[in-house]
Amino acid sequence: MKTNLLKAIFNLKKYSNNDLEAIYKGRNRATIMGEALEYYVKDLFCDCLAEKDINRKEIIYSKYFSYIGNQNNPPDFIIQRGDAAEVKKIEGIGGIPLNSSYPKAKLSSNSDMITKRCRACEKWKIKDIIYSIGTVHGGSLKLLWMVYGDCYAASSEVYERVRNKISKGVNELSGVEFSATNELGRVNKVDPLGITYLRIRGMWGIEHPNKVFNYVMEYDKNKEFIFFALMKKEKYNNFPEPDRKAIECIKDKSFSIIDVEIKDPDNPAKFMPAKLIQFSLA
Repeated sequence: MKTNLLKAIFNLKKYSNNDLEAIYKGRNRATIMGEALEYYVKDLFCDCLAEKDINRKEIIYSKYFSYIGNQNNPPDFIIQRGDAAEVKKIEGIGGIPLNSSYPKAKLSSNSDMITKRCRACEKWKIKDIIYSIGTVHGGSLKLLWMVYGDCYAASSEVYERVRNKISKGVNELSGVEFSATNELGRVNKVDPLGITYLRIRGMWGIEHPNKVFNYVMEYDKNKEFIFFALMKKEKYNNFPEPDRKAIECIKDKSFSIIDVEIKDPDNPAKFMPAKLIQFSLA
């Protein structure tokens, strides 16, 4: 594994640049902030934030990632023999729309939400997933969270149970014709001509990490930029020792690595040891 979250954090501190518009405007096709944020996150993992040529940048990506996805199917990228990542750009710190895909503690290769190309990108069954959530305002990145799914989301059966109950209830309605679908339901022949159909889709969303983890962190909205990363302590300890040492040796009052206890997403009565990494620009 050539890269990981700790390397990305080290690169973030090294560059200390949150001006997405200045970094990407005129350099490549990332003309909207959502695309720019995704490039930014990938660039942090690949240490190529300073690379201006988009073709060279994507060659670099191919050395670090086994899969780069699309907007319709998670994840946005997979690190070779490493973690998956999903990038979400929002303008404030409110709820985060996930569309038809519920939040994931882990990414499974048998998920019906991923593509065949993602499933076959390498030999894998389960991957840890990082949710990279950025708040962008006026062309600048103001807040960036990188939180692992197993700190943030419940087990898949929790969401599947709700989805299946709703789908079953919808499909048991009398007097309408349904057809097989991966969505919650599809009604055919709604009109007398039999040419209109109704798709019934689930639109998932999740609360912002600022709200979910407000008992272990403080957000100063007056800062130019704030970064948070959250992972289980076990995950942190399993990163290569040189990568842990690299960030632990950063001497800066604006950078910290803190031991915290977070609620288990499957049972909030239990707490789990975790690492919270913070960095800010004044």
